[in-house]
Amino acid sequence: MAQVRIRNMEEFAALSGISRPTVSKYFNDPDSVRASTRAKIEAALETYDYRPNIFAINQNRKQTKTVGILVPYLADPVFAEFARNIEQRCVDMGYSPTIFSAHGEQETENAILDSLLALKPAGALLAPLGRSSDSEKIRAFAQEVPTVLFDSILPDTGRAFVGSDNPQLTRLIVDYLCRTGEPPCFFEMANPANPNARKRRHSYTEAMHALGQTPQVLSVEGDGWHFEEIGRRGGHRVLMSGEMKTNTVLCSNDRLAIGFLTACYELGLKVGRDDDCAIRVAGQDDHPFSRYTCPPLTTIAQDYDSVSREAVDTLFRAIEGDDFPYAAKVFDGRLVMRESA
Repeated sequence: MAQVRIRNMEEFAALSGISRPTVSKYFNDPDSVRASTRAKIEAALETYDYRPNIFAINQNRKQTKTVGILVPYLADPVFAEFARNIEQRCVDMGYSPTIFSAHGEQETENAILDSLLALKPAGALLAPLGRSSDSEKIRAFAQEVPTVLFDSILPDTGRAFVGSDNPQLTRLIVDYLCRTGEPPCFFEMANPANPNARKRRHSYTEAMHALGQTPQVLSVEGDGWHFEEIGRRGGHRVLMSGEMKTNTVLCSNDRLAIGFLTACYELGLKVGRDDDCAIRVAGQDDHPFSRYTCPPLTTIAQDYDSVSREAVDTLFRAIEGDDFPYAAKVFDGRLVMRESA
């Protein structure tokens, strides 16, 4: 028998040459993995004499097999895509995910956290509202339930965070727009619902200065999560006011950009990269519908798959009692060039 001291499931997975999610799935239900994989795991167990004390962990925490998934606004296709991806990964691990939407309201977010506590979940994946979240409430929840934050970070909660590198997303598309046409202005909500919007505006300003360009930020009024209508109304205002100093618009997110495209259509402005086009429009996120706009929207794609995978893997390391630091991990975006810019 190998004289190797294995401290956690991740080390066992590395030594056995099997992915940690598969090992975890085996310990939750041996019949849930293929017979050949099961035989390999059981041979490694004999070799290394490793047995995770999952039963004791679950008893101490009085866990169920439930995992809570909370997003700010489930009607937003970006959050729906994250929720769909995360949900499937939890199912694959043998857990029962339950998805909740805060509907953009702190009171609803707090009530969901209370409901989740009553369910005694094994863990939770939270995309908090951000600035309007009750940080103390989330901190208290995370002290009772293994918790990983995604999309929006709340530094004072002391939890692990997995998300997209929003400054990198914006720098990448600003560079592209400046190389291929007039430098962009930045179209945003004056009071954005999602905290990532501020990071993107700041990154836009820095990137423009770094490229020797003068930034122009166009902030429009509008509250809540009805971004498309806010983008449409705000688009009408800035297009008709004459305040735009460029024919290129970078929107804070794709949903605002979809509304802006509608405003251009209603005003008879042709959008695109061709010589006969009046304006270029770009967004950020690679919203699931952005390829179907007219014209298809140039944007920056978040790495939904990597963010979801890392968030779920991090959560299950916590559920299984692995000792690891609660750190922040972010993933780069990818430029998606389409006909709008």
